[in-house]
Amino acid sequence: MKLILSIDPVRFPLTGIGRYTWELARQLQHHPQLTELRFFCGRSFASDLPVAREQAGSTHALKRWVQQNPWASEAYRRLMPRLKARALKGHEDALFHGPNFFLPPFAGKRVATFHDLSPFTWPQCNTPQRIRYLQKELLNTIQCADALITDSEFVRRELADYFSWPLERIHVVPLASGAGFRPHSAAALMPLLKQYDLAPGGYALFVGTIEPRKNIVALLDAYAMLPLDLRQRWPLILAGYQGWCSEAIYRRIHLAQQQGWARYLGYVPAEHLPGLFAGARLFAFPSLYEGFGLPVLEAMASGVPVVCSDSSSLPELVGKAALCSPAEDISALHQNLRRGLEDEDWRAQAISAGMQNADTYSWSRCADETIAVYRRVLGSG
Repeated sequence: MKLILSIDPVRFPLTGIGRYTWELARQLQHHPQLTELRFFCGRSFASDLPVAREQAGSTHALKRWVQQNPWASEAYRRLMPRLKARALKGHEDALFHGPNFFLPPFAGKRVATFHDLSPFTWPQCNTPQRIRYLQKELLNTIQCADALITDSEFVRRELADYFSWPLERIHVVPLASGAGFRPHSAAALMPLLKQYDLAPGGYALFVGTIEPRKNIVALLDAYAMLPLDLRQRWPLILAGYQGWCSEAIYRRIHLAQQQGWARYLGYVPAEHLPGLFAGARLFAFPSLYEGFGLPVLEAMASGVPVVCSDSSSLPELVGKAALCSPAEDISALHQNLRRGLEDEDWRAQAISAGMQNADTYSWSRCADETIAVYRRVLGSG
């Protein structure tokens, strides 16, 4: 079996989709059912799997400018597929996998991973020009894909209902947490946490892109309802790359920082995340909409109790291992946060159940199940 895998998402900032692409690529490099694996990036083949840079370069700044400029964005949308098609010509005997929604013109078989439907169901959480670009490109994927992969059963059914796509051509392949996400001793955590002026077990944590869909303002409002001594003992630490439409969120974070019970770390390098997770007393993730919820899985694998919303795919992911409440119910979120910080009996049960749950996910399983999708598309599975 010959495969061409797009590695466009492996870039700064390495968000969940970038991490998925990198981990899948790493597993597929050694998979016995592949006779040939080639990586495709931009408009050409790559000689090797890159490691995402931890700092923005000039190309990242250009990319952000193109996304914010409607004329440049449309020109890019029209030109880039033609350049990709030219580079892919003559490789039609391979299957092409786009792990980040997008598929170029290609005469061979094509598979795409749809992580969520937020460009259609939550358009208010991004800029109008970015939404127009995504909707056009994702509709193109829907029209030309031979099969689709989703991270969760929730998105599989949402995708089928929204686009009237046959369920039998949509396949659930769950993600996983990296090997570094595991419990760490306090002594092992100290060198890293000292860099951020944090102590093991001394903070609650949120990790995710700073954007409206993550419901961060509601988290801050709920945390503000906790007694002051709890907020000072376990301040709320937020980490993540700046997303779209985030100005109001940053104003709210700044207010909480002035009051002395919250702190924003900005974008945290990937190698620091396992320690940051493992050092938290509680992980909070009240997102309005998720296609999977990778940070929640990483927290459970790290032995950290989780408080999250009951929206979209999250109940499917956490089972009974987390405290869940409606995303917009700030009072219920406040109560869950307090219990998650103070109730030692629940915390012990949540840690055990969360780690057992996380153990059922692995990147090797993700690769095997992805290969099974390829085989079905090629008629050999």
